[in-house]
Amino acid sequence: MTSHPEGTAAERVCFQLQVDPARLDEYRDRHAAVWPEMLRAISDSGRRNYSLYLRADGLLIGVYETDDDAASQRALELDPRTAAWEAEMAEFFVSLDGSRPDQGAPRLTEVFNLEDQLAALPPEPAGHADDTGHAASVASQSPTDHAASVAPIAESSHS
Repeated sequence: MTSHPEGTAAERVCFQLQVDPARLDEYRDRHAAVWPEMLRAISDSGRRNYSLYLRADGLLIGVYETDDDAASQRALELDPRTAAWEAEMAEFFVSLDGSRPDQGAPRLTEVFNLEDQLAALPPEPAGHADDTGHAASVASQSPTDHAASVAPIAESSHS
């Protein structure tokens, strides 16, 4: 989890949906100017830093942060401002089995976050890092150490 500016832990959420490829232009047009009441409902639910990414074949990936995703989901589900938008958007998606897009979108599991891993690192000894921090650690490895650390990457790229 990442630290939110107010000091609370933020939940990062990523979800996936499939937009009907025949309706991509219309989907993009609808999201170029989302209804003001829907924007306010999303914000009021506690979601922030919300983005949607759409691939040419219709794969849609959404990401946002919230302090409590379950509470955010409930707020949107119960908010009368969202029902009409979600009903209109549902027709754009493939394989939702009648679920509202905001409720039926499968969540993806985060497996890497740069900020979280950097924050977990112990401080580097003074005078050890150069401008990038990386070159100094690689340069301090013997050629054998460096080859060993690169070998698993090279092997896995051929599978």
